[in-house]
Amino acid sequence: MNKNNIKDIFFDLDHTLWDFDKNSNLTFIKIFALNELDINIDIFLEAYYPINANYWDLYRENKVSKENLRFYRLADTFKKLKIKVGDNMIRKLSYDYIDCLTDFNNLIPGAIQILEYLDNKYNMHVITNGFKEVQKKKLEESTITKYFKTITISEEVGYKKPNPIIFHYALKKANAVNTSSLMIGDSYQADILGAINVGISAILFNYHNIDPIDNIISVNSLSDLTTYL
Repeated sequence: MNKNNIKDIFFDLDHTLWDFDKNSNLTFIKIFALNELDINIDIFLEAYYPINANYWDLYRENKVSKENLRFYRLADTFKKLKIKVGDNMIRKLSYDYIDCLTDFNNLIPGAIQILEYLDNKYNMHVITNGFKEVQKKKLEESTITKYFKTITISEEVGYKKPNPIIFHYALKKANAVNTSSLMIGDSYQADILGAINVGISAILFNYHNIDPIDNIISVNSLSDLTTYL
């Protein structure tokens, strides 16, 4: 990657700028209290996150619907923990979770600082997999919308990262070209390989502490991006 060639930077949102895990944990604490459910949050989350990740993989591959993802990620977690929760309550929790998620808007450490650093140096954009009403609200409530010229959300496009279509859509929307663009995200599969496959340079924000792969540039903190930009 030649940083002198880069004009447009595309950021992922969850786990890259918006602290999804922290905000999600706080949301579950809130909705369990609202619904008077006495559930050990640590035990619940330990079971929930692998199940949720699997459902998101299925959703990315169009093998599960939005509605079923929201319901069964909770239903399967309660089933695994042998906690009896009725279907009506699970549905209510699934809606409460979405309604309350953006009550918490913690950002990844250094997010504001790196956006300020890059502002006016590059055209910045977002490409995110997720539900449009939630992703837009995350950006607005965390006050970072102002940094981005365009926002591309998979639900609006009809295709999810790493599908090439969403990257081509985002490039066209941004009036950018792949050879002078850079993708920054936490997912090796969705963000990094997705971008590289359409000729966009990429930097892995190594949120999940995976071993560096091939010749991919990897940073462990957002502040480390200043080495390359």
